[in-house]
Amino acid sequence: MTSANRHGGSTGNPAGTSGSRNIPAAYPPRVVRLRIRPTRGRDTMEIKYLGPLEILAEDKSVPVAGRRRIGVLARLAVEAGQTVRTEQILADVWGDSSAATAGKQLHIVVSKLRELHDPTLIASVIATVPGGYRLTVERDQIDAHLFSRLVERARSARSHGSAGTADALFRRALGLWRGRPLSELDAPWARQEADRLEAERLAVLEEHGELRLAAGDHQALTREYVAHVEAHPVRERLVAQLMLALHRSSRTPDALARYRNARRALIEQNGVEPSAELRRLHQALLVGDPVLDLATPEQQVKVREPDVPAELPGASSAFTARTAEAAEVRAVLGSNGERTVAAIHGPGGIGKSALAIHVAHSMAGRFTDGVIYVNLHGSTAGLDPLSPMTALRHLLRSLGLDGSAVPAQVGEAAARYRSLTAACNLLVILDNAHGVDQVRALVPAGPRCRTLITSRAALTTLDNTAQLQLSALTAADAEALLTRLAGVDRIQDEPDALQEILQLCGGVPLALRIAGARLAARPDWSLRELALRLSDTTRRLDTLAYGDLAVRASLAVSHQRLGEEPGGQDADALFTLLGLIRLPTFTAASTAAVAGWPEHRAEAALEHLLDARLVESAGPARYEFHDLVGLYASEQAARVLPENDRAAALDRAHRHYLLNIWAAKFLINPNDVLRSPVELPAAVFADQAQMGRWLEAERDNLLALATRCLDAPDDAVVLDLVVGLHDPFSRRGWHLQLTDIYARAVDLADRVGAWESKATLRGFLGWAYRDQGRNDAARRQFELALGDWDRADLPKRKVTALNHLGIIALLTGRWDEALDHFETALALNDDVERPVATAVIRNNRAHVYSRQGRVEEAIEEALAAAALWSAVDPNLGAGNANDSLGTIYRRAGRLSEAVESCAVAAPRLRASGHHLKEAVCRWHLGATLHALDRHDEAREQYRKALDLLVGDLLLTQREADEILGQDVPETPAPLKNLF
Repeated sequence: MTSANRHGGSTGNPAGTSGSRNIPAAYPPRVVRLRIRPTRGRDTMEIKYLGPLEILAEDKSVPVAGRRRIGVLARLAVEAGQTVRTEQILADVWGDSSAATAGKQLHIVVSKLRELHDPTLIASVIATVPGGYRLTVERDQIDAHLFSRLVERARSARSHGSAGTADALFRRALGLWRGRPLSELDAPWARQEADRLEAERLAVLEEHGELRLAAGDHQALTREYVAHVEAHPVRERLVAQLMLALHRSSRTPDALARYRNARRALIEQNGVEPSAELRRLHQALLVGDPVLDLATPEQQVKVREPDVPAELPGASSAFTARTAEAAEVRAVLGSNGERTVAAIHGPGGIGKSALAIHVAHSMAGRFTDGVIYVNLHGSTAGLDPLSPMTALRHLLRSLGLDGSAVPAQVGEAAARYRSLTAACNLLVILDNAHGVDQVRALVPAGPRCRTLITSRAALTTLDNTAQLQLSALTAADAEALLTRLAGVDRIQDEPDALQEILQLCGGVPLALRIAGARLAARPDWSLRELALRLSDTTRRLDTLAYGDLAVRASLAVSHQRLGEEPGGQDADALFTLLGLIRLPTFTAASTAAVAGWPEHRAEAALEHLLDARLVESAGPARYEFHDLVGLYASEQAARVLPENDRAAALDRAHRHYLLNIWAAKFLINPNDVLRSPVELPAAVFADQAQMGRWLEAERDNLLALATRCLDAPDDAVVLDLVVGLHDPFSRRGWHLQLTDIYARAVDLADRVGAWESKATLRGFLGWAYRDQGRNDAARRQFELALGDWDRADLPKRKVTALNHLGIIALLTGRWDEALDHFETALALNDDVERPVATAVIRNNRAHVYSRQGRVEEAIEEALAAAALWSAVDPNLGAGNANDSLGTIYRRAGRLSEAVESCAVAAPRLRASGHHLKEAVCRWHLGATLHALDRHDEAREQYRKALDLLVGDLLLTQREADEILGQDVPETPAPLKNLF
């Protein structure tokens, strides 16, 4: 008969037991023996005992000598992952667990096993646990356990109608056998385990035979089953399958002969006739019953070679760094814990997919059922994200289902997917996901399956998931990546330009890849040429586009999809507004002011932008742009915002910060008679501590805003903002960062004839020059301020400039001139209207007396100033006066009195919040204590002063440590020009 008219028939159940236990021949030659390849690194090994015991470590055979070593390792392998009690091992391997030295001998054997090949490898998989030992390798790395799991999957696939998948899995399982299990061991436990495994193999062989007969694979089965039947002549199911295969191969006489041989063996060995099922098959063969034939080709079940998906894209040869992140992902994918999903999230272009593919390549060998890769197009320019149903079709097709076998409904398809993966050891990579709803149904169900997901959004609501946020590369890693792309020689030739390129790319791997591609394509370009192009903010994003790579396109995907999402309209509108303002960081309050919204609405929009990775977290309740995202947002603001909307948003931002900075100014100086440019609420800040925290958080924003305001059309706002910055900034020593801003603001005030603002700003500029040690430049500004006060028709306000001219004279040793300036200032000042000015001037005059050697007059004047201060400002003023008194005492050699005065001053200055003056006072106190040989106390005061400077970013911690490490600490630079 030909195969066109045969159909499958059922045979009876096995009726005999195993005879000879020798496996007759290799299974089908076309089946490749499964080999579990170890992953990169030295953390896996392979143990085989479906035949002679064999160990593979790092893909190399590891010889094991000695009956007891083989026995212990095999005994642990049989129950891999489970604790085997010491008593059980001794009973099975030694045969007597009560021998006095048996426990010690077992310990020695385990130690010797751990020394095989590589102690760090073997030791890592033989664990000593309370009461015994445990082999910690994955069960799939032991051939017998892998055999059982593959059979379980094959049976599941067959029950679900997936005959082709079942056939492939049966073949892989049976292909693992190399001979009799545990053949080197004759202990009772080993013989019992070998018999159990052999019985299981024969049962699987028969199950597979049923499947192959139904598929019309009778000719190949005939060739292979002759040896099996000869080895097991009374195994009736095997005999029946061979008889049917011979019949369908047109060899019916041979099939009848096989029946006669089986009948004779059953009578001789077991004393019984063949079973009813086998006799009925014999009778059907005698009469040529057509029920034994295959009717049509359509009835045949298609079987195929084992198909293990290996869908990983190629790894990038330029992949660099990410060592810690890769280790974290590997730990999740390689663990037996509850977390079976590793989700990598981060902004576009940050290298999520590259990391995922790199890790997957390094671990693919762990997953014996293969690796499936799906690009979900969650953030792909020009493509919509895949629907869950479309992704499920891909996954099911990779697992062997296609066409009508794939359910039409997503719920049914997901259920089928879970069923197929329930017993798998599979790695599924879901790259470029849009969100949790897209991937929830795509996570496989099997406890040995692992899923690796990349997404711009954090998938925090996905169960059993370890989250890894990927951020920009470090400077060193970014340099390593660009070096690999552009070449070592080229990079080393221009180190300064290299650093500039790295900074302008912001540690974004996509930007660095594009920069490297441009350099590779243009060998005539220097690094300086590329740096110049990138430094131009108007064309940086144009430069960061090459071939099919573009930073702008990557960002545009996330931006364009904002409007398609619930609540995304507000986020879209806010994104362009923030691009217009471009401050270093944003809060809900400042954003609400820019947008003209309630704060809760602004916060919701910011969180939406954070989820879309268009802003990043800059600390609690604070957000920021990556530089490249900020450039893109600025482009969008210029493109879509009408001029009137831009002007209104800028005005709201300026006035928000103007209100806060002047509220801070008046909280610092409640007696200040200067006008307020804004109407202040009753309490913008509850106290100075809250104001200080706000100032620290907003310092960079205020500096950026003041710089940009100088180009804004509203002259009054910018001048008022810069004036407001001085008092809060000077308390932290930050006013020196305002030097250029002061100078530009003076020019602006001159252009618009704002003489009061100009005079005030000249004073601040002179103050900054003085604290930088630029005394001539400072004197010039104070002298010009006198004329500006006259132009403003505010002659009494010249007191401040005169006082500062006196300080400059004092610092430069012109003491008589200093006293003249102070006298003029006191005569001009109204003690009732401005008592603070009187206290300040008299305090400064005491310093002149001290330097002239007029000690008693200096002390008397300092005490008078302290009394005035106590009435108007018991913290800052009185603290400053007592510090001055301590300086006068120290200069006079009265060190104990100097210590007492400074000790009074320091806590008062701390209470005032004036960090810079407190640092000066504590440095004075430290110097005085040092002069008294009270070195430990002196060093503590030096340390407190340095901590203040470090806290206000005036020194680095390294600089502070170097100063404190000196025998006599040198005065820190921020304090050198202060007294």
